Parts: sequence; C-alpha cells; structure tokens
Amino acid sequence: MVSKALEEYLKTMYVLKKQTGNIRVTDVANKMDCTKPSVNKAIYNLKDEGLLNYESYGTIELTKKGEDLAQKILETYDIAYLFFKDVLNLEKEQAEKEAEKIKLNLTDETINKLAKYVHKVLGLNNLECNYDVNKERCRSCIKRTKTQI
Repeated sequence: MVSKALEEYLKTMYVLKKQTGNIRVTDVANKMDCTKPSVNKAIYNLKDEGLLNYESYGTIELTKKGEDLAQKILETYDIAYLFFKDVLNLEKEQAEKEAEKIKLNLTDETINKLAKYVHKVLGLNNLECNYDVNKERCRSCIKRTKTQI
C-alpha cells in the first residue's frame, strides 16, 4: 500500500497522462507545486512498488497496476464526494475534505456498496449489475454522475 503522499503523486501523474499524453518530472513538479528532487524521490518509490516505469531524464510511464490504482483512487474519491455532498448535503468544500480523508481507508466491499447506494438514492442508475470498483463496471454510470454535478 502506498502512502498518502505517494498516492497524490500517482494521481497527478495519471491526470497528466490523460490531459497531455505524457508525464514528465517538470510537469509533475509544476502541477503539485513541489521540487523536482521530491518528484524524483516519489518516482523511485512508486517504481519500487511496480506502479510505474522510468529511466532518468525520460518520460514516466504508469504500469497497468499504477493506472488501475490511480483510477481506483479517483473513483473512490468521486463516490465518497457524491455521498457527502448529495446524500448528506455537506457543503462542497467540506465534502471534498471528507472524501479526501477517507478514500483509501475504505475497503473495496464498502466502496462498492456505497456506490450502489449513492446511485440509487440519487436516482441515477441501478447498479445491480454487480458494480465493482476494481473491475470498472458501469463506467458510463460514473461518467454520467460526474456531468450532473
């Protein structure tokens, strides 16, 4: 399991890959407002975990395991955020803070049940299709949810 700090680096790298098509140390440092040496340290720690591939001064490539974990982190945050904001009616800022705090502390089983509950309560889609955060079933449901926020 990666630390919260490494999780943020991984998430940022995933987002950069989706936005620009490649990941560079400079881009990560700029996006996270940190130094290049701290990015390099995180890169080597994530590489040791098997989450990315990197050769000095090259581009950073997320492994399948790294992409899967980054997606899971983002999806779990989104599900928790929706629950706090739209079900519990917390203010946007408070919902963001709470979702950030718990996103990696919930088990997959809890997230799957929470996702089904959130979608049912909000009347979006029936997730009786065996939604599983690890298998990315019902991605269209999640995308539809994001556009309605």
